[in-house]
Amino acid sequence: MSQDESESTIGITPGYEQKYCIIGAGSSGLTAAKNLKQAGIPFDVIEREDGVGGNWYYGKPNSSVYRSTHLISSKPLTEYTDFPMPADYPDFPSHQQVLAYFQAYTRHFALEPYIAFNTEVTRVAPSSPTAEFWDVTIRPVGAPADEPGETRRYRGVIIANGHNWLPKYPDYPGAFTGETLHSSEYKTPDILEGKRVLVVGAGNSGCDIAAEAATHARKTFLSTRRGYYYMPKFFFGKPVDQVGEILLSLGLPLGIRRAVGNITYSVAVGDLSRFGAKKPDHKLFETHPIVNAQLPYFIAHGDVMCKPDIRELQGENVAFVDGTSEPVDLIIYATGFRIVFPFMDTALLNWQRGHPSLYLNVFHPQYDNLFVAGLIQPDSGQWGIVDCQCQLITRFILAQTKNPAKANRFRALKRRGQENYSGGVTYKESTRHYVEIEHHSYRKKVERLIAQMG
Repeated sequence: MSQDESESTIGITPGYEQKYCIIGAGSSGLTAAKNLKQAGIPFDVIEREDGVGGNWYYGKPNSSVYRSTHLISSKPLTEYTDFPMPADYPDFPSHQQVLAYFQAYTRHFALEPYIAFNTEVTRVAPSSPTAEFWDVTIRPVGAPADEPGETRRYRGVIIANGHNWLPKYPDYPGAFTGETLHSSEYKTPDILEGKRVLVVGAGNSGCDIAAEAATHARKTFLSTRRGYYYMPKFFFGKPVDQVGEILLSLGLPLGIRRAVGNITYSVAVGDLSRFGAKKPDHKLFETHPIVNAQLPYFIAHGDVMCKPDIRELQGENVAFVDGTSEPVDLIIYATGFRIVFPFMDTALLNWQRGHPSLYLNVFHPQYDNLFVAGLIQPDSGQWGIVDCQCQLITRFILAQTKNPAKANRFRALKRRGQENYSGGVTYKESTRHYVEIEHHSYRKKVERLIAQMG
């Protein structure tokens, strides 16, 4: 060993150079672990909480689910590829059932011995300019901030820490003197009782909370910058995403699928603008789908009052861009999350326009041993797609030593960086669409690459 190499290992805990480090034991980290284990690739999983589940571990500091949370995508379009959800689960399981599913997955594939719980990653950096290895610094959760922690040198890193945990807030002029919450902090409806509540943002969480506020708050307002399509969860007795999947599997062009969707929407929901809701300023599928049957009901009954964007915060009042103003006790910002990786320099992730630019949102154009699993927002369920991502990660890792020709062909692909994964849809310009994908075409593409990698 040269002097430079010797100096570079000072303070490094030996014995991890043949292992991959998986950051996070949520839905993405678990399937990354399962796939590496099945391929015989050594790994560790680092998890900051005391159990698996990530965002679905209700009540934990980095969990954004609330007591009434259910899936908005149905079971068959959400579950892992080789571990179906229990037959007795409903079409849209609750967060308690989801967590139990992850726990069962962990037991079935015997993953827990590989997971270091109550441990956080504080730093990830390449061991050299070529990143032959990655140095990962960890420490116990709750340790003093000045504790240096332990640094391990890993063969590679799979980042699976999720992207729905650091709240994003809008910047409005003025000041509000009432209470404020981000939707990630909302847990139970008792906080709404008797209050004049303003929910800002029409994502799925915002719509759920607004519908819940309709039966608990004194008055409920929903502020949105644009109009949206509020799709029902069921159509003709089937989950609406399964109806859409039939059209996708038939290979129908976007125009026909959009026409069918518009008919579905007209029949099941109708024109909400007659109740004060804004008309959509875009075509169907051009924004992330909102699936909520309750909100149109409460809007139609006047229990949720639709408002445009906020113009100014005025103490106890909120002024809107249409010139109206309302007294408000509580503002809940359902305004999404920032994509962050606090343990590493964003330049290492080919950061562009506020997010990593990666092939398939997974593969770094330069580094062959750095991956991000789950950095997608599909228009349907996620876990099965991430399972496919991790199958492809695993095959690329294996090909680097067992089939260099296949590895080289894949390297040529991933040098392209991020591509368009919209399936022909033009998404509205918005930070919420940074990692948006059309699930069907994206998954088919990943499955083709898996087959090519062998």
